[in-house]
Amino acid sequence: MTKNLLLDIAILLALAVLGVVAYKLAPLLQPKTDIVLPLSSCNLNQNPCVATLPDGGQMEFSIDPRPIPALRPLQLQASFRGSAVRRVEVDLAGTQMKMGYNRPLLAAQAGNSTRFTGPASLPVCITGSMEWEATVLVDDGRALVAVPFRFVSGN
Repeated sequence: MTKNLLLDIAILLALAVLGVVAYKLAPLLQPKTDIVLPLSSCNLNQNPCVATLPDGGQMEFSIDPRPIPALRPLQLQASFRGSAVRRVEVDLAGTQMKMGYNRPLLAAQAGNSTRFTGPASLPVCITGSMEWEATVLVDDGRALVAVPFRFVSGN
């Protein structure tokens, strides 16, 4: 009887620890943004997309090469005019199917604090093509702004 009680207590304790860990890691999977802009109708497979930020500045975002392939190296680029930006990340998520955590951090270019670039890649989808949402997370020091774009990749 004592062994069963100890086993039950150990299981409950393990579940409590897992719950606390999940609670602490949740912001990594879904960042708490201050402002979410409307979904852009721009097609990243054809050209760079421009969005107006809440402070009046503009962001131009692009993914190369075009059309955007799966399982190939990609180059992400975000350029800003009229906005001071500290940090830029791009959350790449499948719209129909969860494909895991994929959020590259873009680095500010040396001597140019308005241009951020970084590498990325998309996993392959067994259905051939897949719709993705690239949410650019812009931290200007005052707010975290989410700028979403959708595109379709093929393999």
